[in-house]
Amino acid sequence: MKDQKKHLYYLDELSDYKVDSHYADVRGWPVKDSDNRVIGKVDNLLVNKNLMKVVYLDVEVDKTIIDANYDPYSNSANSDVREFVNKEGQNHIIVPIGMIHIHEDHKYVHTETIDHRTFAETKRFKTGEHVDRDYEVAVLDTYNRDRDRQRNQHLHDDSHTQKESPYRADRETNSNHNDLNTDADWSEERRKLETERHKLKEERLKLEEERRKLEVERKRRDNHDHDNDSNIDSNFDIDGDRRYSSDREYPADDSFYDRGEFDGKNYRNS
Repeated sequence: MKDQKKHLYYLDELSDYKVDSHYADVRGWPVKDSDNRVIGKVDNLLVNKNLMKVVYLDVEVDKTIIDANYDPYSNSANSDVREFVNKEGQNHIIVPIGMIHIHEDHKYVHTETIDHRTFAETKRFKTGEHVDRDYEVAVLDTYNRDRDRQRNQHLHDDSHTQKESPYRADRETNSNHNDLNTDADWSEERRKLETERHKLKEERLKLEEERRKLEVERKRRDNHDHDNDSNIDSNFDIDGDRRYSSDREYPADDSFYDRGEFDGKNYRNS
């Protein structure tokens, strides 16, 4: 990786640091994905000394991740984004501390937001390599893209789920027929029914507008990813490794870690 200002240190290389007694030392614990599949084990902890906290788990990935053999140069039906090249010997990834849950009773680590395919697609590195800011950005973009995809899929599934209407007129039209004995009763019920139908129509229009906005955003992202693919040559170094880049603006200093992905438990020196 690039030789830049060092933001991170492996806990093992800091002789005067250790995990605070109030927190679990998760090194050696299994790591499970959002489907509860084991994707590897925690090999080390990456520390930001200025913040006095652990910001990443250094995970040695399971053989199933490597055997996935994801082809970064092919566009599958499920992905329009070309990923990185993972070479032989690169079997470690980083996971932000704020994206995991620590299960102390059963001694394992779990993430609810990253699935097995995303771990298989993520750029890996060799054990002990320096983790630079460009690599951090690349990994976070991969994880956040997966989280956005899952969120959009959830919205799509919800929009197609058939639920019982919340409006009384839709639920009780048939059951009310035997209770209407006069023309006045029928007129009043028809008025209520029209009012309920009008409300339902307004709700449906709002839903369609939300769907339209989601579709516009999806197309915008697809077009952006397509543009990135069309300029793929400029994103790779001479030896074929991708230059880690992002369309997002990330600070170069430690304020980079003022993000939700790092809102996890702190580990301090003692």
